Amino acid sequence: MTDMEKKVLMRICTKIVAETELYVTDPEMQNLIDWVCVSGQIKENNNRIRELTGEYKQIESGCREGVREKLERMKEVCRERDNLFEQQNDLKERQRRIEKAM
Repeated sequence: MTDMEKKVLMRICTKIVAETELYVTDPEMQNLIDWVCVSGQIKENNNRIRELTGEYKQIESGCREGVREKLERMKEVCRERDNLFEQQNDLKERQRRIEKAM
């Protein structure tokens, strides 16, 4: 399935759920929707982690030369990445609980 097909399918499902009360009345539907949302957040976090890791690698060589501002940015990048890793672990645990409830 292409990305466009996935987006169209997602919009159709979103419209159906918005027009009905399935999310409120059907626990399985609620779990499925929650799972999709958590999975999307995990993907976004993974992309951001990759970006931060790439930025870290670019900055690292400059830091070895003693550039102070790059070192500070590298520390910020590490903190942000670590926070995302923690959030990622929480999201994965939540996803496991949702899958277990299905």
